[in-house]
Amino acid sequence: MLIRFPEDIRIYVACGYTDMRKQIDGLSAIVQANFQLDPFSKSLFLFCGRKRDRMKVLLWEGDGFLLLYKRLENGIYQWPKTMEDVREITAQQYRWLMEGLTIDQKKVIKTVENKQII
Repeated sequence: MLIRFPEDIRIYVACGYTDMRKQIDGLSAIVQANFQLDPFSKSLFLFCGRKRDRMKVLLWEGDGFLLLYKRLENGIYQWPKTMEDVREITAQQYRWLMEGLTIDQKKVIKTVENKQII
């Protein structure tokens, strides 16, 4: 199931691997200390384990944190292995990631606006 989040939410991927034993306090400490981002902002933070079959999502809802956990039964996430600590992605890239695709699609069909048919 793909959860839809508000349009104006910012989505961040923690590149590389995260210790999946960490819970809300540990993950929010990573966001604050390692990434210099505010875990209480209107942002979604995605973390993945070494096996790449598990993901944790951290979201501040205003009155508390929401921690989502997903384990794939078959397959792995195409998680970015770049040297960057954190990377902001678009809603489309988030959907690609959830669908098992890489967030860096080489051949994306781009929409054409105001094209006149002759």
